[in-house]
Amino acid sequence: MPPERVVAMLRELGYAAVEWTPAHFNPRTKSPAELRRLVEITHGGGLEVSEVIIQQDYVCLDEKVREDRIAYTLETIQACGEAGIGIVNLFTGPAPWDPSAPKIPGQISEGAAWDMVIDAFDRIVPVLERNKVSGAVENVFGHVCNDYYTARPLIDRYNSPWLGVNLDVSHDTLKGLFDSGWIARQWGAGRIKHCHLKDAVGLPEMGKFLFPMLGEGRVDWRGLFTALAEIGYQGFLSVEYESFAYHERVLKGDTIEAARLSMMQARALLKLANGED
Repeated sequence: MPPERVVAMLRELGYAAVEWTPAHFNPRTKSPAELRRLVEITHGGGLEVSEVIIQQDYVCLDEKVREDRIAYTLETIQACGEAGIGIVNLFTGPAPWDPSAPKIPGQISEGAAWDMVIDAFDRIVPVLERNKVSGAVENVFGHVCNDYYTARPLIDRYNSPWLGVNLDVSHDTLKGLFDSGWIARQWGAGRIKHCHLKDAVGLPEMGKFLFPMLGEGRVDWRGLFTALAEIGYQGFLSVEYESFAYHERVLKGDTIEAARLSMMQARALLKLANGED
């Protein structure tokens, strides 16, 4: 969708911010003026930019491709700094949904994969700090950072105020970590740069899982929202809609209706956390 349409639609549905992806914010396809214009469109429509998605896979056996992904990350961070955007979403890899990504341990050892991730973040963190942009690392199923316990060493390694997490407990839930409130408290408000709202159910190691509509999965929403309030989290709660089968089969590709339903579900879950009927 054109950005003007996205902003108008989300504003009408009651959203306060939008999370732009490379489809709209890409320094390799857009000029600095176009990127600044995107921010102006967002603000002019009454929304904030909650974060920009980068999500490059740094575990790659093709060194040229891996270096290009790191370079793209650095370029996007700088572009965000220049455009006044304060948060970027990062992850580690290898992405299990990408057939070209190496498999652990069949094609690459876990240690070698970690070496690639550390090499990337050794270069990323100084650029985050220099541009005063926060990096929000999302632990994702199948990646070297795939839950709270595997993401913690990466964040602690740098101990930088500009590196934290994009808290998406759906992935922790898939690993069997159901105490979402405990996870939020362990990170604390200072480390949680951004939050995704996404539910989950299933067993990813068996290839049988999905991200259903909010409230249908196993995420402990009451525990999560209560903990975020207790620790004083003041950032965004961004819907990450990945109920793809429902979107296609039931909504017939109606993304606006998906956004409307998601807002309704999020509000209902927040009321539940607050003890409201």
